[in-house]
Amino acid sequence: MSDQQTHFPGKITYLVCVDESDDCRVATRLAALRARNTGGQVVLLYVIESAGIQHWAAVSEAMADEGRQEAEERLQALAAEVYDYANIRPVLFVEEGRKIEQILKLIDKEPDINALVLGCAPDGEGSNNLVQELTGELTKRLRIPLLIVPGNLTDEQIRNLT
Repeated sequence: MSDQQTHFPGKITYLVCVDESDDCRVATRLAALRARNTGGQVVLLYVIESAGIQHWAAVSEAMADEGRQEAEERLQALAAEVYDYANIRPVLFVEEGRKIEQILKLIDKEPDINALVLGCAPDGEGSNNLVQELTGELTKRLRIPLLIVPGNLTDEQIRNLT
């Protein structure tokens, strides 16, 4: 990614923190169409959260390898969907640790990222822990706009918003 000083107005780079949820897919589609319509870019981040099993090193390493493989498979599937949906090849990242910390770290590391897009599960259909964490205490540390996308938007609604 390039230095933010070469940013062109309107060309927004959207960061989407992805997982296996349907609301993540909706957020990814909205970011992809917004990026396509503005000549921007999409960055997909998958965070492998620590399992907390440290006393069995071999088991922990095997779990980490499996988690990384699952993360890469999910990212490749979403990248193909972004390309098919919006003709954009997203930039992909896999990180390990707490989601909130890895999001903030990537935003600091990649100055071209202009907005964070998160999917929000409809009532009763998910935890929304990350949305709650980002809209709470840690928003003081977030230096870019946060777009929260309802996970039950239809493709037509997404197209109308973009």
